[in-house]
Amino acid sequence: MNGMKMCQRAAVLCLLAATVGLLPSQAARRQCFRFEADTVRVLRNPLNGWVMYLGRTWDDDFWAREGYDAMETSDGCVVRVSDYASTAYLRTSWASLEPEEGHYAWRDPGTRIWRLFKTLRDRNMRIALRVVVDGRDQGQNTPLYVIEAGAACYTSENGRHKSPYPDDPVFQAKYAKFIRALAEDFNDPDKMDFIDAFGLGKWGESHAMVYRDPANKIPVFEWITSLYSEAFTRVPLVIHYHRLLADPNGTSWGEVSPETEQLLNIAIRKGYCLRHDAFGMTDYYQEWEKDFARRWNFRLPILMEGGWITAAHHRYWIDSSGKYRQGHSEDVRRGEFEASREAHVNMMDFRINDEVRSWFSKAFDLVKRFVAEGGYRLYPSEIETPGRARCNGTVQIRSCWNNVGWGYCPTNLRQWNQCYKVAYALLDAGQRPVRVFTDLQTDLSTWIQGHPVRYETTVDLHGVDRGSYTWAVALVDTRKGNCVGLEMAVDDALLTPDGWLRLGRVDIR
Repeated sequence: MNGMKMCQRAAVLCLLAATVGLLPSQAARRQCFRFEADTVRVLRNPLNGWVMYLGRTWDDDFWAREGYDAMETSDGCVVRVSDYASTAYLRTSWASLEPEEGHYAWRDPGTRIWRLFKTLRDRNMRIALRVVVDGRDQGQNTPLYVIEAGAACYTSENGRHKSPYPDDPVFQAKYAKFIRALAEDFNDPDKMDFIDAFGLGKWGESHAMVYRDPANKIPVFEWITSLYSEAFTRVPLVIHYHRLLADPNGTSWGEVSPETEQLLNIAIRKGYCLRHDAFGMTDYYQEWEKDFARRWNFRLPILMEGGWITAAHHRYWIDSSGKYRQGHSEDVRRGEFEASREAHVNMMDFRINDEVRSWFSKAFDLVKRFVAEGGYRLYPSEIETPGRARCNGTVQIRSCWNNVGWGYCPTNLRQWNQCYKVAYALLDAGQRPVRVFTDLQTDLSTWIQGHPVRYETTVDLHGVDRGSYTWAVALVDTRKGNCVGLEMAVDDALLTPDGWLRLGRVDIR
């Protein structure tokens, strides 16, 4: 069993035997069960783990063409990328999602985007999204109907692509209508893991902005963050903690703008968490960004995107760290990993195409390390339950919980509203829960690596029929009738088909 010491293996075997009635554990007054963390299995939990990217030119043979269903690793295995990433991130244009006014491509089975989203559903993957409006470097990202309706715009250097000013009222009205339509279908945490909720500026990265009037910088920021936070009430929002956030000076980098922290605090108050697009780029992800992340560690989740594209035009070997050798993309992967560990990120990215292959073929050890160490990995190290109980009485369950990941479980987010809780169940002979007891006092966002948290939970057995049951524990989603909501870092051989961790027998008389 993964992660179990030899002495604990014996204890687990006894536990399983007791569960099927081979040992008289029901005669014991108290039973103590101890577990160690599984650090191998990929946990497909929200806002956690690896994110796979989807290119803007996705088509029907994407998975086979990119080799994502048969990716060779540096240790000689052949794996599927989607077995390591539970979220797929699509950075795409507004025009691709709404080519004509009111024609929402994700609702049309005849479109590529609909078929793409279906392949993700088939693979049990959630979607993450950034909608790009500015087309200076990419093409006509805004639907032409917006320009034709009278939105004032500026033109790309080649003169072919038009982008609306973000402080134009026609643009704002059309964009707001589009975002609300998007939320009608994707304000659903089962479908969407997070939404990159700004999307303005070059590449949608919130910098090098162009306004009709630069004095509108803060009003535009207030408008767009309010729009997203009011439309997406159940899905986490992210904002790029860029030093020149929403800045109108036309450049992407420089000294931090004096208004940046003010803008970030506006977004955070509206329920945003943090993301940065230049991890591993020493001259871009600087001390200001590192310090900002430190101040929000374990209060807001942090998501990373690697900055260097090692297979394209980026000359990553000129990075001022001096750690990246030309022709050695694995050096960049290690730099991204180390910066992510320092920032305590919850999610890392595979990016696209050759970047994905680089992770698997040259740095698969780091892929597995992030599975084992990154994000949040929650498990009970010890649970003590009664072996006998009186019908209509109360009993106490004591537990100790741990997080072996360097991130945290953000149940404190406004969109989650503490929906995940510890719960105990009485299982029948078919391993089905007949009664669930949810401990509403548990707060998973306080479970930080190296700081075990202990609880004593009172369970009221009034109304439970006499008989023999099996205790079980899970992290449930209170929004879904206390069904299992989060996967725990325990040996999955100990879980029921529904994800409950089996404990010991209890005889209720």
